[in-house]
Amino acid sequence: MTSTPLPLLSSPAPLAPPVSAAAAEGGAAGPYESYVYAYPHKTAYRAFGRPRALRELWADEPMDALSLYLHIPFCEVRCGFCNLFTRVGAPDGLTGAYLDALARQAKAVRRALGDGRRVQFATAAFGGGTPTFLTAGELTRLCDIAEQDMGADLRAVPLSVEASPATATADRLAVLAERGATRLSLGVQSFVDAEARAAVRPQRRADVEAALARVRAARIPVLNIDLIYGIEGQTERSWRQSLDAALAWRPEELYLYPLYVRPLTGLGRQGTGADPAWDAQRLRLYRFGRDHLRAHGYEQRSMRMFRRADAPPEVADDHTCQTDGMIGLGCGARSYTRTVHYSFDYAVGRGRIREILDDYVSRPADDFAHAEYGRELTGDEARRRHLLQSLLRADGMDTGAYTACFGSAPAADFPGELARFAARGWLEPERADGVLRLTGEGLAHSDALGPELFSPAVRAAMAAYDLT
Repeated sequence: MTSTPLPLLSSPAPLAPPVSAAAAEGGAAGPYESYVYAYPHKTAYRAFGRPRALRELWADEPMDALSLYLHIPFCEVRCGFCNLFTRVGAPDGLTGAYLDALARQAKAVRRALGDGRRVQFATAAFGGGTPTFLTAGELTRLCDIAEQDMGADLRAVPLSVEASPATATADRLAVLAERGATRLSLGVQSFVDAEARAAVRPQRRADVEAALARVRAARIPVLNIDLIYGIEGQTERSWRQSLDAALAWRPEELYLYPLYVRPLTGLGRQGTGADPAWDAQRLRLYRFGRDHLRAHGYEQRSMRMFRRADAPPEVADDHTCQTDGMIGLGCGARSYTRTVHYSFDYAVGRGRIREILDDYVSRPADDFAHAEYGRELTGDEARRRHLLQSLLRADGMDTGAYTACFGSAPAADFPGELARFAARGWLEPERADGVLRLTGEGLAHSDALGPELFSPAVRAAMAAYDLT
């Protein structure tokens, strides 16, 4: 599990499972219902009745502050908690074929955006999977695709890249640093070897520390370390060991993730289901981690994200995830305009992932000029997305900006939901400056609060999706 500041709280990251009956009915749910990193999740996407031409989808969209995301669907190992769109390893020639397809897609998308239009990217990210699964030479080509085929100036915008300790080698990091990477996110999860094994994340602390030393030596400005709480056998003492080991590197960012056990993952085969004792353990460890990081000079930006108070600014000032578009390249990426979200088909099962990947690398250039899977996002759904994208951030929501977008106030559009959140102590009264913000307990319950804002139609589509 790795993270990036695009487009909401973290990364194009793990699958959000169907919400519980309690959340769907608006009742009080457990604190860990679903990680909401984007709305709607790709399991709510469906095949369009006919392919949608990208030229038409982007014809009336603003192009001055887009996000660019390139997805690399390969990893050296699949962690026990992972249900990302990725495959373990790559047969000879597959990564090259994938980059060939990525280049064809980039050229087709850039043409579809309009040859005579000025297209400007405000942020960029390489995610996955593990982008640093690619060799140094392949990473160079990935950067070339972003710059030469899509027109992004990687040295002029924030560029975030995800990595694992095993693949954060000096030659790869040198390429990323030279090409303008400003943020490197390292998926550590735990500095305790026994906990790493329990999460089916085979790694040794010594190797993690060596990888962190290489990242610091590469002088990439922002280091993020991902940690997970709720692992079997984890205690408050061992959790503090991991926190302190991470803090010793003075990372500019830390993401603290609760462990989820989802269908079709290594841990998921051991069984899933509600567990109040585990919920209580995770909530206790979250609060300890939150308070520990605050005491060491970190500011909380969301339930998961903590940033060192003196860290350099990272997210572009001219990009707003609630209103600006995103171009995703690769078979695991999503793209969105103001009214349509789209991607390729999605799966978790290994066989289906390989089928989708094989289809992607065999596609001719013309196939990339159309969107085949996605979801319309207008009216009520657009309002829900804006509310989610804003409210789950620690600094809250500018209600004036919401009203400027939709001509109505959040309290008028979501009176029942906001009243319930306030009654539970999750929502502060709206401030005089128009900011609507979660309380500390509201942030702690973000993974329960977010799913309650899903529309009935999105809930139904997610529940009906075949993950295999």
